Amino acid sequence: AAEALAGGGEHVRLVADLYAYVTLGCEVEDVDGLPVVRINDSPLIGWYAAAKRLTDLVVAAIALVVLSPLLLTIAALVKLTSPGPVLYRQERMGLDGRTFQMLKFRSMRTDAESSTGAVWAREVDNRRTLFGTILRKTSLDELPQLWNVLCGEMSLVGPRPERPVFVDRFRKEIPHYMLRHKVKSGITGWAQVNGWRGNTSLRRRIECDLYSIQNWSYALDLKI
Repeated sequence: AAEALAGGGEHVRLVADLYAYVTLGCEVEDVDGLPVVRINDSPLIGWYAAAKRLTDLVVAAIALVVLSPLLLTIAALVKLTSPGPVLYRQERMGLDGRTFQMLKFRSMRTDAESSTGAVWAREVDNRRTLFGTILRKTSLDELPQLWNVLCGEMSLVGPRPERPVFVDRFRKEIPHYMLRHKVKSGITGWAQVNGWRGNTSLRRRIECDLYSIQNWSYALDLKI
C-alpha cells in the first residue's frame, strides 16, 4: 500500500504502532535526515538535569553540616549499643542499572544475613539491634545517604534503590520494572510519601515510581 501511494499526489500520514512499548513517552528526532523515534527516555536531560543536580549538591551539603551534631550522636550510640561498624554499606542499583555502595547507619547485627542470605527486612525483625529498631522506625538510619547524594550516586528525590539480587527477580515479575532506573535513585520518592514504603505492595510502589518519572517536574520534586 505504501508503494502504491508513494508516486501519487495524496497526503500520506504514517502512524507507528509503538504504544505497546511506550511507557515514559516518545519523541522524534532527526539524525542526518533520518527520523528516529526515541521511546522511554529519561525526562531529566539538559537544564532539568543540571537544576536537579545543583539542588542535590546544595541541599545535601547544607544538611550534612547542619545535621552533623545529630549524625555524630547517632554514630556514637550505634557504636556503644552493639559491636561492629557504625556505617553499613550495601550494593544497590541506580541510574542506568549501575551499582553503587549505599550508606546507612547500621541497625542490625553484623551477622544478620549469614544464615539466611539476602532477604527483605520485616516489620518485626529479630536481627535488629535495640537502637537499630528506633533508627528504622524514624528512618534516621537513612541520613548517611546524604553523602551518596553529594557524590552524585543518588538524588534527594527519586525511586528508592534496590539490591541487584532483588532487581533480577522483580524485573521478571513486574512489567516495566527497569524503567525506574531511567533516573537517579533517591532518599525518598513519590511512593514513600504516599505510604508505599518498607514491606508494602511492590506493584503499587512501581506504579508510583513510574508516575513520578512520567510526570517529573522541578515542582513535583519540591512537593515530595
